[in-house]
Amino acid sequence: MNRGIYIVANDKVIESAIALLNSIRSYNSQVPIFLIPFDDNYQQVAAALSSRHNVKIFPNLEFVGQFTREIGEIFDRNFLALPNKMRKLVTWFGPLDEFLYIDTDIIVFEDIAANLDQLSKVDFFCCDYHHLSEKLRNVFSPIVKEQNIFTEAELQDVFNSGFWASRKGTITESQMSEFLRECAQHREYFDFTQNVTDQPILNYLVLKLIPQRCNLVKNSETEPGSWAGSQHFQEIDWVLYDKGKRLKYLHWAGIPIKSGSPYWQLWKHYRYLNEEKSNLVQKIFRYWRG
Repeated sequence: MNRGIYIVANDKVIESAIALLNSIRSYNSQVPIFLIPFDDNYQQVAAALSSRHNVKIFPNLEFVGQFTREIGEIFDRNFLALPNKMRKLVTWFGPLDEFLYIDTDIIVFEDIAANLDQLSKVDFFCCDYHHLSEKLRNVFSPIVKEQNIFTEAELQDVFNSGFWASRKGTITESQMSEFLRECAQHREYFDFTQNVTDQPILNYLVLKLIPQRCNLVKNSETEPGSWAGSQHFQEIDWVLYDKGKRLKYLHWAGIPIKSGSPYWQLWKHYRYLNEEKSNLVQKIFRYWRG
C-alpha cells in the first residue's frame, strides 16, 4: 500500500512549508511527501524541502496544468478568489493510494501519517471543529438548507479544507468534472464572503460523492481542538495540549503567521528546528578544513 502526504506550496510560503515539514519529520522520517506546486514559482521551496526532508514534486505536472486550465474553463473569473487553491483536488489522481492533505500553515505533534489507518474504516476523514464553531460559515449559504441540497445530518459533516485524508480513486476524474460543473452553476450554494476558495467546493464534492466519511473529533467528547485562534492550549516541551489531551496538529487558519500571532514562539521553534545544530556542524567542518 502506497501511502503518504501531499502539500501545496510555492516560494511565497517557503518559511511555513519548512516549519510544517520540520514538525512532520520530527515524528516520521520516512513517510513519502509530495509537493503540488501552487504556481510556477516553486523552485526554491522545492529545493529546500527536497534537500532537508526528501520531499518530491508531484510526478505529473502536465496533469496539474491541465486540471488548472479546466478549472479556469468551468468557473467564471469572479467565482473563485484564488483558483490555484483548487490544485489540492489533484490528490485523488496522484501516486499515493492513501493520502493525507495538509496546508502549510500547520505544524503537527505526532506521527501524523499514522492516522491513515482510519481509512480501513472510511473513504475520507477530517479532524476539526468547524461544524461546531463555524457552522456553515465559509462553506455553504442558507440556501442549501432551504432547498434541501443536503440533509441536516450531512451538514454536520462540514469541515476545514486544510487537513483531511482520502484514497486514490474515491472520486473519479469524470465525477470530479461533473460535480465541479454543477458547483459552477450554483454559486448561490456557497459562502465566499470571507474570500475562501477551495473549502466550499471541496465540502460539496465530499458530501455528494463520499458517503463513508468521518470527523475524528467526533470519536469522543474530549478530542482536542486544533485552531491557533484558541488561546487555552497549554504548551509543554513544544507540544500543545487541550485540557490534558495532546493536539494532533495546530492550524493558523485565517491567522497570519507573524510576530505577535498566537503561538508565535512555538511556530518559530519548528521553523528553526535543528538549524542551530546544523550551523554548528558546518562551523566545525570549516574550522577543521582550515
